[in-house]
Amino acid sequence: MAMIPSFFSNPRSNIFDPFSSFDLWDPFKDFPFPSSLVPRENYAFVNARIDWKETPEAHIVKADLPGLRKEEVRVEIEDGRVLQISGERNVEKEDKNDTWHRVERSSGKFLRRFRMPENAKIDQVKASMENGVLTVTVPKEEIKKPDVRSIEISGLS
Repeated sequence: MAMIPSFFSNPRSNIFDPFSSFDLWDPFKDFPFPSSLVPRENYAFVNARIDWKETPEAHIVKADLPGLRKEEVRVEIEDGRVLQISGERNVEKEDKNDTWHRVERSSGKFLRRFRMPENAKIDQVKASMENGVLTVTVPKEEIKKPDVRSIEISGLS
C-alpha cells in the first residue's frame, strides 16, 4: 500500500471516478479574464467539438451537438468565406419539488467560425444533422489541369 500515491486517498481526487474534481479542466485558465465570468456549467458546451476534413471533392465539417435539434443550430456563411456554426442549449426548467443530485450536462451558447479556402464552393454548402452530429459539406472547385501542347523543336540535329 505504501506504493500507492497519496492522491488516491483524497476523496475529491479519485481517478476512478470520471466525475471527480481530479480531472477538471479549465479551458479559460490562461485567458486574461477571470474564469468566473463563464459559469462552470457552460464549459463543456462553449467549445463544441468539431472535426474538419478535406476530401478530393469537398471540405467536410462535423460537430458533436448532443441533445440539440436542428432547429436549435444555425449554419451560416459570413463575409463571403467564413463558415459559422452556432446554437444554444437552454437550461432545463426547475421544478421546486425536484431534488437535483448532480448537474453535469452543459447548457449555453456556442459559436465556431472557419475561414474556407479559395477552392470552396460557398454557394453550394449543404448541412444535415443526425443523432446529435451536424455535418456540413462544402464542395470544392474542380482543379483544372492545364492544357499541355507539345511544341516541335526545330533545328539541326
